[in-house]
Amino acid sequence: MVPASPKTRREAHHGMIKSELVEKLAAENPHLFHRDVENIVNAILNEIGDALARGDRVELRGFGAFSVKNRPARQGRNPRTGEQVAVDEKYVPQFKAGKEIRERLNGK
Repeated sequence: MVPASPKTRREAHHGMIKSELVEKLAAENPHLFHRDVENIVNAILNEIGDALARGDRVELRGFGAFSVKNRPARQGRNPRTGEQVAVDEKYVPQFKAGKEIRERLNGK
């Protein structure tokens, strides 16, 4: 059987939201209470968010790395009026997929 192309996979499924992730993990681990699975998922996501807010990098081996990128202040343009506007400096989250994830996406 030929694996589906990434485009086909994306079209076939809308993605996964946090509550669906919790449901899937709870179903795969019937020995755990649903509320405990939900607490674990929330704890992991909160810790990643807290680390990024501190400017730390979070690396999950085989999965990927979350980091924060600085976007310096710049002059932008209002697309409606063409008027120049000042865009403040900001920090944005960045994710770089790990080798194992990239290989799984490419069927290796």
